[in-house]
Parts: sequence; C-alpha cells; structure tokens
Amino acid sequence: MFKAFGRILPYITPQWPRITIILVTALINAILFSTTIATIIPLLKVLMGQEGLHGWVDRNITSSRYNVSFYVPDKQDLSNDPNVNYLLKVIGVKEDDAAYKAGIRGDDRITNVWIGEQKPQKQLATEMLAIMASADDGSKLNIDVKRFSLTAIGQQQLVLTAAKKPEYFAYAQKALTFVPRTTTSNDKINGILFIVCVMTLVTGIRCSCRFLQDYTGDKVMHTAVAQIREQSFAHALNMPVGFFSKQGSSDTVSRLVQDTGTVGGGIKTLLTKTIREPFTAIAMLAFAFILSPKLSLAFLFSAPLVIIAISNFGKKIKRATKKSLANWAKILGKLEETIIALKVVKIYNRQPYEHQKFHNLNQSLLKQQFRIAKTDAATDPMMEFLGMIALAGCIFFGARWALASGEMTTFFGVLVLLGGAANAIRRTSDVWNRINQSNAAAERVFAIIDQPLEIQSPNAVELRPFKSNIDFRNIHFTYPGADRPVLKGIDLNVRAGQTVAVVGPNGSGKTTLINLIPRFYDPDNGTILIDGQNTTDVTLASLRNQMGMVTQNVLTFNDTIAANIAYGKPDATMAEITEAAKRSYAHEFIEPMTDGYNTIIGEQGAGLSGGQLQRIVIARAILKNPPIMIFDEAMSQIDADSEAKIHRALDAFMKNRTAFVIAHRFSTVIKADMIVVMQDGRIIAKGVHDDLIKSCALYQSLYQTQLLKD
Repeated sequence: MFKAFGRILPYITPQWPRITIILVTALINAILFSTTIATIIPLLKVLMGQEGLHGWVDRNITSSRYNVSFYVPDKQDLSNDPNVNYLLKVIGVKEDDAAYKAGIRGDDRITNVWIGEQKPQKQLATEMLAIMASADDGSKLNIDVKRFSLTAIGQQQLVLTAAKKPEYFAYAQKALTFVPRTTTSNDKINGILFIVCVMTLVTGIRCSCRFLQDYTGDKVMHTAVAQIREQSFAHALNMPVGFFSKQGSSDTVSRLVQDTGTVGGGIKTLLTKTIREPFTAIAMLAFAFILSPKLSLAFLFSAPLVIIAISNFGKKIKRATKKSLANWAKILGKLEETIIALKVVKIYNRQPYEHQKFHNLNQSLLKQQFRIAKTDAATDPMMEFLGMIALAGCIFFGARWALASGEMTTFFGVLVLLGGAANAIRRTSDVWNRINQSNAAAERVFAIIDQPLEIQSPNAVELRPFKSNIDFRNIHFTYPGADRPVLKGIDLNVRAGQTVAVVGPNGSGKTTLINLIPRFYDPDNGTILIDGQNTTDVTLASLRNQMGMVTQNVLTFNDTIAANIAYGKPDATMAEITEAAKRSYAHEFIEPMTDGYNTIIGEQGAGLSGGQLQRIVIARAILKNPPIMIFDEAMSQIDADSEAKIHRALDAFMKNRTAFVIAHRFSTVIKADMIVVMQDGRIIAKGVHDDLIKSCALYQSLYQTQLLKD
C-alpha cells in the first residue's frame, strides 16, 4: 500500500540517534499526558469523595494486596445515616484467595480492623483501610465483620494474614506526605493545590518532550528530503537527454521541488503525530484498562469501524493528490513558458489567450484541491462521531457499574481517559491522509530515480585522443515514442581538421545527426566510429571531454562571467579565462563592467545582449580547446558588430579543428571543407559549394531561399 513511501526509510534510519530521541520523548509525552488526565480521579476524590486522597490511595493499595473490592461511603450516604461512615463495605472478593479463605464475603460490612490485643472502640472506614494498606507483610489482621445474608446473620471476627505490599507502596506513601490526611475544607484546598502543582510540573516536562520530539523530527525530515532531492538531481544529470525532451523540464522541476516538499510533510507526520498519537492512545487505554477493563473493551469494539473509515479516506486522498501534483507540474511549465516568451505574448496581444489557458490549468488544480479538502474536512468529524458512538456505549454500560459499585469518580476518570484515547485516534485519521499524500508524491519522485541512466558499457574504455576521422555507418534513428524515423541510413566520413556544414530544410534531421556524436542519443542501428573506436564502447566522460558545443539557444548559468567561461575547465587560471575572452572578442565588453569578470550574468543571461552571450559561450569552448567542435549557428538575434566578431573568432578557433556546423549563413557554408545536404533523414548530397550549386537541386533552392547572404 505504501511501497513508494517505504522507500524513504533508508534516508531516515541512518539518523537513528535522532529517531531514538523521538521515540523516547514520544513515549514520555504519552505517559505524562495520560498521567495528567488520570489525576482527575484523585482531584474528584478530594473535591467530592468522603474518603479523600489518602483514603482513595489506601483503598486501591488494599484492593491490590488482598484482591478485595471496597466501597467507602460518600457524602450522600452520610446525609442519610451518619453511622455509615464507620462501616467499610465489601463489594467483591476473589475466590480461593487469602481473604476469601479467611471468611470475607461480598456485601460484608467491616466495622473494626486492628493488629495485636488492643481493639479500638470505633473506626472510620478510611482508618480501617489505612491499617490494612500499611500492615507489615505477614502480620495478622483482626477484622470484625457484620454480615446480612440468608446463610449468616450477625457479627464475626476474622483473622487475615497481610499480603505482600505492592512495589509502588513506598512511593505512594512518600508522595502523600505532602497532603494532610484529615478532610477539612482547608486540608482539601491543600490537597487540590498539591495535585495542581503536580499536574503543572508534569505538563511542563511533557511540553518540553513534545518540543524536542517536533524539533528533532523536523531535523530528520529536512535532512532526508535534502538527500532525496540531491539524489534525484544527481540522477537526473545522468539521465538521457531524450527523457526531458519527451517529459518536459517543468515536470521534473515540479517533482524535485513541489513533490519532495510533500514527501517531507509525510516524513514529519510520520515522526511526530504517527508516533505520538498512537503512544498517547495506548497509554490512555492502559490507564483505563487498569481502572476498568470491561469499559475499555467495550470502547475497543468500535475499532474496526474506525480502521475501515480511515482506509477509505486515505485512498481518496492518494488519488486526488497524484492528480493535484501532476497539475502543479503543468502550471509550473505554463508559468515558465509564458514568462520566457512574454515579449511574444505581448507583441501578438495574446494575454487573454494565455490567461485562459492558465485559468483552465488552475481550475483543474483547484478541483483536485477541493477533493482533498473535502476528504480532509470529512475525516475529522467522522472519526469524532465514531468515537462518540463508542464513548456513548461506554457511558450507557458503565453507568450501571458505577451506580452499583459507587465508583462514580473512577467512572468519570475512565470516561475522560477513553475520551482522550478517542481524540488521539481521531487525530491519526489526519496522519493517514498526510501519509497517503506523501506516498503519492513519493511515487512521482522515485519515478525520476528509477529512470534508466545513460547507457555505458561495463567494459567501456577511454577514448584515445582524436587524430584521424569520424565515421558514420548506416545510421538509423527514431525518437522514443515517435512513429517515423528521423535518420535513415546515414553514411558519412569526416577527416580530422575538416569543417563540415550541415544544411537542409527544417525537420530534415540536421540537429539529430549532430546530437548523436556526443551520444545525447544512440542510433537504433549503425555505428559511429572515432578513429576506429565505436562511441558506444568508450566512456561517456572521455568521449565528451574531446568535444565542445555552442547551441542555437545560448545557455549560460546564474553565476559570474568567469565561472561561465571556465565551466568546461573549472581549474582554469584567470589569465587563461581572460585570454579565451579576448579570442572570442568578449573581453572588450567584460572589462568595462563594474565587477568585470565577477559580474553575475543572471537568469536567462539578463543584462547582456544575445551577441555578448554568444561570445561568452564561444569563450567557454575556446578555453576547453576540444579537438571536435559542434556549432549550431544562430545569427538572427545578433547585431552586425557581434556577428562579424563571432565569425572572426570562430574562423580562428575552428582552423585545423574538426567542426560540425548546422549552417544558416552562406559565408559559413562556402568556407566549409564539406557541405552535407540532408532531406527527410537522408544525406542526398555532399561536396563543396561550387559542385553542389550545379548538381543538387535542393542545395540550389536552399541557397536561394534559406541561406542568409552577407
């Protein structure tokens, strides 16, 4: 069910010291919170009960020692008959236990309890409980009992051997030394003050634990998400270029930013609520079970309904979240596309059209968000309603027990504990939804990591320094998912030092052919040999180390001019960078800048003209100094001065260098050592200008209509 989300665990488990802190603090928080809630019972005992806090503790210790349930008269009993205060009523006795064997039976009234020869005249019920609770192990307790039954009527004296004191006896007695045993109004105020102080102290410790758990959980979450994001980015860098051509860059960006954030939300929920709320519910139920196992079991009968409801809500959340994240990717793509092309949008007055397209995408996202919100909004009330049904059942059945046993304060305490457990379980419904959202996002993130990397032979060798020729043999290629092949039976041999101009109409396969050289794509059939070495048999790094590229769309990075020039040679000295800039005629506009080579180019090369950016990119290639150069000529956005300087830079740079140029200008074509004419994925002619202008009709047409004249 959570297969994708389960893959996050390897990013979390190495942080086991932090996980340990989270678990320990969550456990402490749950115990202390339950303890705080449970203090309502002694508080009610002090406020409402005649026995007081000491009497309540003594009665519970006595019941635990002798397996006998007692009832101490409350104020209502005393108002009817003041003498009841001197009777300790037995509610139940465990058969075959020491008390039962000593003769104590249910419905007995104990009138006196003493040790030794001296019998007291008259004892309060609380005084009798104190003697039984504090009696040394093995001592003989003399007990006077009044019995009213069909088999025995009258008073009897019994002897009961004191059982072993419970382990917590000493701690309970020590804690009670701060509270007076008497039950005057002033003493009750002191007792309440003591309980409130304990509650405040416990709450302070609990809140500190919660802070530590949440803060540590955030640290684990942010560390895990950073690792996932970094691994995804590193994986994307080594994926085939074709994946991004088909999938779109905005979808990948959305997965690395938006989706990893959603994954982080699930991790945080897992490490905070998912641990804290179940711990709290279990602790509450444990306290409730100690006080009343029957009521607690009745409450748990509603658990299957809760599980079914949470599961159904979770499935709906997951489906809606996957659609929502996909819509986010489309919106990011639309935003990026529109902002980059904003000049085009404005010049053609297409703002309303673009606004409508964005509106449609936004409404689709809004629809999915409404579905998530609807499910989220329904989950909490539904869980609360189911919890109330369970609690109502407990109240109905528990009230009978409370009235029969006189344990009204315990009954109220159990209800509060079960209510706290129900509330904790209710909050886990939100946990389920968050993890389902995170699981949907994790599927999208790990879909990136699961994509195959660029293929490199396990036995790949280093490409030897290029010296002789590049040979294309019977190359066929079809883009993934496409129906028609782009290249069909390409054969071409290029000698070292030659400049090859590739021309042809749009869609003829020029760019595709050039992209096969650095293995951005691999041919479906055929081979590309560099000095006799198949490019698929050499390492990608050694292949690309011998190549430089200047693309039609000038690509710079949001960094300094120096860093952009040195991108292909990070260890270059400033002198080398400056020399490369001079050779590309970039130095002349860089030097006058305030920050010179430390000037930040900015996103999309903001602040520099197209010609200036082109010269920086050429300087990058010059600095790398590769033996093979690929250049996709783009002169339409460049001023005449920049164009002339770029031509001079390229002419000097490509001299005695093997160069492939997708040519758009006649001056570039005529200088080429070989012109390759392509049409419909095939090479239909190759040669020099003087021969092709006579023999190739397509070249003649390109010369007259497409090649720009100087």
